[in-house]
Amino acid sequence: MPVLIPPAERSQDTRVGAPAWREAARAITQKAHQVTDSCGQEAVTMWQPKDSVRDPHVARHLCRAAYIEPWRFRVEMVKGGGTVEQPPPGEGITLWKSKMKPPAWHTRLPLPLHRDARALQTAEVVQAHARGARLTAARLGRAQHQINGQLRQLLRQREATDHRLSEVRKGLLINQQSVKLRGYRPKSEKVPDKADSMLTWEEEELKALKRKMETDMEKSETLLKALASCRDTLVYCFKERLQAVELMNQPLDKVLEQAGRHSWVDLSRVPSARSQGQKTPPPDPVGTYTPECAGALYEAKRLLLESKDTLVDMAKNEAHVREQQLLISDRVCATLAQKMRETTELKERMNMTLGLMRGTINRCTKFNQEMYITRGLIKGPLSKSHLETREKLDRPLVRVYQRHVGTQLPEAMSLAQSTDKLQRHIVNMEKNLNQLLAARQHLTRSLNCKKTGHDVDYNVVRLRLRQRHPHVCYQQAQLLVNDWDPRTPPQRQSGTAPK
Repeated sequence: MPVLIPPAERSQDTRVGAPAWREAARAITQKAHQVTDSCGQEAVTMWQPKDSVRDPHVARHLCRAAYIEPWRFRVEMVKGGGTVEQPPPGEGITLWKSKMKPPAWHTRLPLPLHRDARALQTAEVVQAHARGARLTAARLGRAQHQINGQLRQLLRQREATDHRLSEVRKGLLINQQSVKLRGYRPKSEKVPDKADSMLTWEEEELKALKRKMETDMEKSETLLKALASCRDTLVYCFKERLQAVELMNQPLDKVLEQAGRHSWVDLSRVPSARSQGQKTPPPDPVGTYTPECAGALYEAKRLLLESKDTLVDMAKNEAHVREQQLLISDRVCATLAQKMRETTELKERMNMTLGLMRGTINRCTKFNQEMYITRGLIKGPLSKSHLETREKLDRPLVRVYQRHVGTQLPEAMSLAQSTDKLQRHIVNMEKNLNQLLAARQHLTRSLNCKKTGHDVDYNVVRLRLRQRHPHVCYQQAQLLVNDWDPRTPPQRQSGTAPK
């Protein structure tokens, strides 16, 4: 017989299952939901940025609306009162139909095209490095070209400065030869004058100009060595950068045009009005623009600026020295020409004086001869037998008259006094004539000295004008400075043919 269980008290929970059983099922379900949400959230974060993860404390529709709000187009006011919708700034894909611009999504998982993407990314990195190396090589090549051009200009200017220095040295040789030629003047013409002072001043000025030119030559030589060293460094860096762009056949000038820069070194070029060029990247030891390349370009830029200033100074000094040397030579020649004019004036005066003295000497000589004849006539003939009767002092008339003491005739005394007086005049006349002859000889000698001095000054001026001609080189002028007398032909060395 079955056993009847007494009915239990009626409770509020009508479920049959045990609470622990239900709690276990609920825990399993909640854990499954958590796993589902976490896996779904993780899967979403693999395809979306971190800022797109939904906040669990905000409703889904509100979170989505707040998230996509920055993507929508913005309404902007324009002039005239109208409006226009513009996409938000930044990177992303513009959806003109939906009027939205969502940002670019970045996945965290490899895609099916991951291998191709990695290959493309590697190719882009290599191409970027090659472009950077090619741009650096183009900059180095352009800097090398500019340094070569500056070297050529500096060499041409050095040639001009060296030519001017040789002209200054030739001027010193001409000055030395002028002083030597003027040393062959007679002693009476060697009185120090302004011409000697001008030659001394010319020598001092030419020595100062010579030191100035030598300083420019030394400075340009130092700059030339620096430019050559910088060019070698640029060539080395240029060849090193070109090793990474051997397979790219694009001209380097085209690279500079694409970069929007004509040169990174030349600062004299006026920038164009078009878009700004690329800025100089910072040096990177492992990149394309290494510190060595940056140092080489900086040194090239500094040397270009310094060489431009040096070229301007050298050209200015060369022109100043040319003008100064010509002015000095002209002043010296003008002084010598004035000395020649003064010498010519003195020669004319001496010649006139000599002519007057010659006439006086002729008249005095003629008068002296006449006095000798008069003395002879007064003294009478040498032999008494040649006297006439009226000339004898013992003629009968005189003897009769002189019989008494008080009747002595003064004829003999008068003849003796006249002869003595005439003899004294003859002696005085001969003395004056000798003085005139001595003065004429001295004047003739002085005139000859003046002629010699004039000829020497003329030869000096002629030598200076001939030797300062540009066709006369320094070696030709150097041959003139020898220790020989210009009044005698130079002795040719044995075994050498005349030039």
